[in-house]
Amino acid sequence: QVQLVESGGGSVQAGGSLRLSCAASGYTYNNYCMGWFRQAPGKERELVASIYTGGRNPTYVDSVKGRFTISQDNAKRTLYLQMNSLKPEDTAMYYCAAVRHSSWYCSLASGEYDYWGQGTQVTVSS
Repeated sequence: QVQLVESGGGSVQAGGSLRLSCAASGYTYNNYCMGWFRQAPGKERELVASIYTGGRNPTYVDSVKGRFTISQDNAKRTLYLQMNSLKPEDTAMYYCAAVRHSSWYCSLASGEYDYWGQGTQVTVSS
């Protein structure tokens, strides 16, 4: 059974940094798209960053480019999201997601991802 467990959320002041982690288990971890989504109250869930297993083709939503970095450690089967220069508008619940995929294009809609973690809250105060 596929399991994704996020950690690393918390409360920081604007300009601060956090690193989210997502530990994966229950599948081969090859040929998968991995994504970080976020959802703020009253807003739709949005894809923040995605990557293909092996570290290929990282992509970012425009609002986090230059501030967030997605990466993974295949040996540890862990996905990361390094978040720097955090802004109050980054406040949201952050979710890790995965889907087996044949191409490196991972900027998929949330409905196309099959597996989800429970989420970790990120709160940025001004």
